[in-house]
Amino acid sequence: MADQQAASSDIDEGRMSLIDHLTELRNRLGIALAAFILLFLVSVAPWPGTTSSSIAYYVFVFLQAPLAEILEAKGGGRMIFTALHEGFFTQIKVGFFTALCITFPIFSIQIWKFIAPGLYKNEKQAFLPFLIATPVLFMAGAAMVYYVVTPMAWGFFVSFEMGGSAGALPIELEPRISEYLSLMMRLIFAFGLAFELPVVLLLLARAGLVTSEGLAEKRKIAIVVAFVVAAILTPPDVISQLLLAVPIILLYELSIFGARLVAPPYKDDFGDD
Repeated sequence: MADQQAASSDIDEGRMSLIDHLTELRNRLGIALAAFILLFLVSVAPWPGTTSSSIAYYVFVFLQAPLAEILEAKGGGRMIFTALHEGFFTQIKVGFFTALCITFPIFSIQIWKFIAPGLYKNEKQAFLPFLIATPVLFMAGAAMVYYVVTPMAWGFFVSFEMGGSAGALPIELEPRISEYLSLMMRLIFAFGLAFELPVVLLLLARAGLVTSEGLAEKRKIAIVVAFVVAAILTPPDVISQLLLAVPIILLYELSIFGARLVAPPYKDDFGDD
């Protein structure tokens, strides 16, 4: 009977421990979610004394700058919306995008604070560089979209404009704000997530789930997958597809080299007591 009571007590303690962990996770995610909601409201709220100026408005101006520069060089242009609610929901999307980008480090910090107490010191030292590299690589991918990919891609698409002539109407670009924003956000997230490839592969290598030899053997498959992913996530032009596929392949090669460095040491003393 005493043994049964002790076992029951251990189970109850285990259940309480699990509940405590779930409660802590809920609280930390609640902090991050509250920060996201607050930043979203601040982003879409108009500034005092204005009806349209807000943080979301200036973020959208920043996102459309690559296209605006190309159109201004050709003599000017404009963006349109064709539905009554399109302008409003575009600002909502921009506010969501702005809040998500700002709160991403907050989410990362809260997740780290949740898992860090359960790690040994050497495990913390091994995992912390990956945590730091995640936002850095994502920002590198987003910067490549903004400063390299979109200027080249938008210039290519705008080049299809045509002036009017006898018997032919002019062909002019008038992009919709919602379509432009969706495309820009998709490119930013696509390149940002693609640049996280080394983090994922090196974590798997550190855990012993993949090896540098195995990654090298699957190099041809990885190249094909890189081009397929680039074709799905980017606009239907060769330039932007190459600008995504080539970095993915280079990051994969870098991951093969890094996997050799972070791989756990091999131990052949399993039979020793």
